[in-house]
Amino acid sequence: MDVVVRSRNIEVTAALKSHVEKKVRKLEKFLSGAGKANVRLEIEHGRHTAEVTIPVAGLILRGEEKGDDMYASVDLVVQKLERQAKRWKGRLLRGRTGAVEGAPGERADDDLTGLLVRRKAFPAKPMTPEEAILQMDLVGHDFFAFRNAETETINVVYRRSDGNYGLLEPEG
Repeated sequence: MDVVVRSRNIEVTAALKSHVEKKVRKLEKFLSGAGKANVRLEIEHGRHTAEVTIPVAGLILRGEEKGDDMYASVDLVVQKLERQAKRWKGRLLRGRTGAVEGAPGERADDDLTGLLVRRKAFPAKPMTPEEAILQMDLVGHDFFAFRNAETETINVVYRRSDGNYGLLEPEG
């Protein structure tokens, strides 16, 4: 797996880059077919942020951790992605065989405990992303799915942790 390290407000030393590459490459055993991992390291207001994004099999595994030490942030984000990868792999195994292989009583995705408990239909009224943000704020949610009037595709607007908004659009 290629590991691409980018930084903002921090000089990436050879030791830090080596640590990042070593830790992220540990994920290869869970992610067959992952070609590239994008790592972004940033220091802002004294907080050390490590963000890792790995596209694999049409999905994207992403994790972000903040802390007082960059090495610790990297370690934590890799642990988070390892849990995601195990959960993803467990779902794949259950989907193919109906059961997960392993020791009796062992689950491949120990931290997957929630169930789908509700389905909700929503009106797909065409609107602009700006209208969707207004609607999202009116209902008091952190995200809102809508049909984009400009592209005629289903999109999602969401509130980011920095107070701004994001837009999710399907590719192609």
